[in-house]
Amino acid sequence: MNRKLIRPTLAEVRERAERDTRRGSNNDQNRKRVPPEQTHAESFYYKKQMDNKTRMVLVLQDGERLSGTIEWYDRNCIKLHRLPGPNLLVLKHNIKYIHKDDSRLAAYPTTETAAAAEEEESLEQVDDEEEVEEGDEEEVEEEEEQ
Repeated sequence: MNRKLIRPTLAEVRERAERDTRRGSNNDQNRKRVPPEQTHAESFYYKKQMDNKTRMVLVLQDGERLSGTIEWYDRNCIKLHRLPGPNLLVLKHNIKYIHKDDSRLAAYPTTETAAAAEEEESLEQVDDEEEVEEGDEEEVEEEEEQ
């Protein structure tokens, strides 16, 4: 049995390469892009908290809680400004999570929350007065029936 080896011609190889490049460009356009390495969300959040001087709580990996305002940050650490104690430079890999310090907000209500609380109290007083008036009307009707 004698087999003959069939090789493609050089022209066929070039045509196939051209077709593959044309198909590849279409696939690149349809393919989803890889998301960027850095979204800058973290730096935006730190910048916002620094500008507003928001009191933050840093919970460390061992459960220790540090509170203060963020003075500055970089890729690896955060400088925490604390009033009752010394300023601290905390490495980010030691931080479990960060959140706003709500205990201070509860102790010192802002004008908006104070106004809302006053409005709510006044509405409750109006409701109580209406209930008393309705109760008086029922008593008058009972007396008239007797």
